[in-house]
Amino acid sequence: MNQPSPSQLTLIKAAIFALALLPAGRLLLITVNSDLGEDFIELAQRWTGTWTLNFLLLTLCISPLRAITQWHWILRLRRMLGLFTFAYALLHFLSFIGLDHHFELSEIARAIFKRPYVTVGFAAFLIMIPLAATSNQFAIRQLGGKRWQEIHRSIYLIAILGCLHYFWLSKAENLMWPVAYSVILGLLLRWRIRERKRKAIPVPQAPAAKPLRFYKQKPD
Repeated sequence: MNQPSPSQLTLIKAAIFALALLPAGRLLLITVNSDLGEDFIELAQRWTGTWTLNFLLLTLCISPLRAITQWHWILRLRRMLGLFTFAYALLHFLSFIGLDHHFELSEIARAIFKRPYVTVGFAAFLIMIPLAATSNQFAIRQLGGKRWQEIHRSIYLIAILGCLHYFWLSKAENLMWPVAYSVILGLLLRWRIRERKRKAIPVPQAPAAKPLRFYKQKPD
């Protein structure tokens, strides 16, 4: 695929933006037609958590897809996908503290410290906050490219914690999806590690050329 024109890229971004809103729209529609009971609370938490992982893995797929296809322009989609990841994570967190615990700080703290899967999920959300806050050109200029990249590499830790969170809260008969997400993440991590090793191999340099010498008489 050739480099899209600015107008085509704008249309692609608009289409992805609209598609990314569909899960939230469906949840809103369910909210309007629901009595907000326990079944809805569980549905809201699972729905927002699942879509957080979906967008997280889509974000991580950008670099491998660019390397395979040479579509360098898709890097310009990564920030938007990353921000949608945070948006759904925020909805997931709000459903936990609002719908499930009614913003009772003591109950929220007790759940975080006593339930390991909540602890892991909360840790992933906290790590995600600085990534969302620095997903802009101003932050890149202020931090510098190297420091900014170091911060955003924590997305892999977030993904690992997210999959662990999903595993921990799933029942034995429902482990298929956590396993599937973990396998996809494992493949992405393997690609990343291989790429870092490849880039770490020094490029062999040609031997330095010897300067020409001119003799007054023919050497022996």
